[in-house]
Amino acid sequence: MPGPMIKICGVTTRDALDATIHAQATHVGFNFFPPSPRFLKLDYAPALAEQAGGRLTRVGVFVDADDAFMADAVAAARLDAIQLHGKEDPARVAALRARFGKPVWKVISVAGPSDVAKADAYATAADFLLFDAKTPKGAALPGGLGLAFDWTLLRSYNGPLGWGLAGGLSPENVAEAVRGTGAALIDVSSGVESAPGVKDADRIRTFCFNARNA
Repeated sequence: MPGPMIKICGVTTRDALDATIHAQATHVGFNFFPPSPRFLKLDYAPALAEQAGGRLTRVGVFVDADDAFMADAVAAARLDAIQLHGKEDPARVAALRARFGKPVWKVISVAGPSDVAKADAYATAADFLLFDAKTPKGAALPGGLGLAFDWTLLRSYNGPLGWGLAGGLSPENVAEAVRGTGAALIDVSSGVESAPGVKDADRIRTFCFNARNA
């Protein structure tokens, strides 16, 4: 399949997951951050994990979660990868990778060039990086707010890890983002919703089509 890998994040229903599968995304994100409107309760995770099995790579999104909660979520959602969206330092990232034996993605929140430079610290701790827009101070959520950053800042990144792009992506701008950054993976959440936490099948389909045909 041409184009970058595509992750639809914050999927919580069978209908949204079905739309993600039919749009030919490559990854699905299950959000395990309770304050988020996209939070996936552990009771609902097994059914979605089964539905996604063999069709999508299942990525669990965590924000400074403790080991016990993460272990429950990894098992319930049968996660293929772990995405860390909090303040986890390289030592914490490496420890979680060792504990769970799963690829670990670290989100790098970007507002300026110095933020991109912080990615170097995770070169041996993480398996993949996801550059996302830094949220304003005091924001209730670390992501999923539809904020973008200056993608040209990524021209300064020349690290050893593969990386993806998140933050403010939508069907309307994803082709430009793919062409402008060359990201290996693009990640969208609020950009394919009709309301916070409510995925829109048409927007998912258009997003994936535009990303693949950029």
